[in-house]
Amino acid sequence: MIDIRHANERGRAEHGWLSSRHTFSFANYYDPKQIGFSDLLVINDDRVVPARGFGKHPHRDMEIFSYVLEGALEHKDSMGTGSVIVPGDVQLMSAGTGVAHSEFNHSAHEPVHFLQIWIAPSVKGATPRYQQQNFSAQDKRGTLRLVLSPDGANGSLELRQDTRVYAGLIDGNETAGVELAADRYAYVHVARGSVKVNGVELKEGDGARIRNERRLELTDGRDAEVLVFDLRNNEVSELWS
Repeated sequence: MIDIRHANERGRAEHGWLSSRHTFSFANYYDPKQIGFSDLLVINDDRVVPARGFGKHPHRDMEIFSYVLEGALEHKDSMGTGSVIVPGDVQLMSAGTGVAHSEFNHSAHEPVHFLQIWIAPSVKGATPRYQQQNFSAQDKRGTLRLVLSPDGANGSLELRQDTRVYAGLIDGNETAGVELAADRYAYVHVARGSVKVNGVELKEGDGARIRNERRLELTDGRDAEVLVFDLRNNEVSELWS
């Protein structure tokens, strides 16, 4: 079963320096029907004007990753990490017992467009850590490349949850797929372009909750960039509910 969450149904936040779309309930946007899906709690589609951003603020007990689509995002945190995240990079911050960070547009002239995604961890009170890795367009072209996993498989970043995240670039006659175990859910988010998932078309900004499907087949892409989440079979994480 594929349950579509259309892009224009998402929450909106307009702050002048920030234009954001919330797939799930977040900050001032609340919808009791959209409080995450399994351990996936937040997908914020953020556009930040030049030289502005999110000032230093704290998190704890959350797996937070950023996926840059355009521009460059500058990260600093209380662990001493300083980095710039560009398209192709996946940045993962495991907040654990507590970490403070800031995220700013690195450019004084160009906007930055990125996804910030939160996943509930399987344990509380872990030691904070930071990971970042680039997955090239070639790595993701016409396939679903594993970028996050609980065991760091295939060069992916190590996530503190039984969740696997894949990134793919699908265009024209390219086809990509992933097998799901019988007791798993999935979520698909189309970051840009459009693509069909098991024959159902999703457009830019659309997402889909997926239940009772053993395989996902992505076809008929039009410059599509897609994230696919392989999730535990529960509606909302017990660490969040």
